[in-house]
Amino acid sequence: MSSGLKHERIASVLGKEIRNGELRRGAQLPGEVSLARRFAVSRTTVRSALAELNSAGLITTRNGKGSYVLFDGRPLDARLGWAKAFAANGVAAQVRIVKIAADRREDLADSLSLDDANFIVVERIRELASGEAISWERSWIPAIDDLRDLPGAGLKNISLTEALASVGLFADHGTQRVGGRRITPAEAAQLQREPGTWFLRMDHTCWSATDEFVEYVECLLDADHFELSLSFTAQDA
Repeated sequence: MSSGLKHERIASVLGKEIRNGELRRGAQLPGEVSLARRFAVSRTTVRSALAELNSAGLITTRNGKGSYVLFDGRPLDARLGWAKAFAANGVAAQVRIVKIAADRREDLADSLSLDDANFIVVERIRELASGEAISWERSWIPAIDDLRDLPGAGLKNISLTEALASVGLFADHGTQRVGGRRITPAEAAQLQREPGTWFLRMDHTCWSATDEFVEYVECLLDADHFELSLSFTAQDA
């Protein structure tokens, strides 16, 4: 049985146990070592299975520290994809696709130590039900498998997170940087704001449990709605 089939089998078994109540939603799962022993697989395979459950919204991993994006004071779990994260918080938001195109970025490939500089770039504006634009997001994802067809086919009413999952890419870990800047006239036109308005700027890179590149994202976030929360343990102080 291939490693891919193993992690899918483990995710299926644990998913059924969560759905039927054997494992309570929100309860702490056994550790990676225990699960690896139970299913007679490597910890890498277990991490892949947990990443799949996490993407499906069945579990949430908490490391005791980290940074979280808040929308109007409510945490957004970006690992689920922001569409699901907004919905989970009762926020009616929709995405307007601005562009989906093939893009070759030697600089990005070099910075991420990737051999392939071919990407698919997806640019989108996220809006509230009122039509107010609250974020501008640009993602670079691998130009592999069915993702290569996105420039012509579009997302077909699925989220980018779901498109990545369809080719076996699930965000497991990564890095994130947050700052701020004033938006340019071109960005202001897209966001329907005054040029020079202050927005949070965030970029993050996501990798799978097996260290495959999943996504690099640049975001501009409306500072009237978004903020960054940082949690830490005592030994970090």
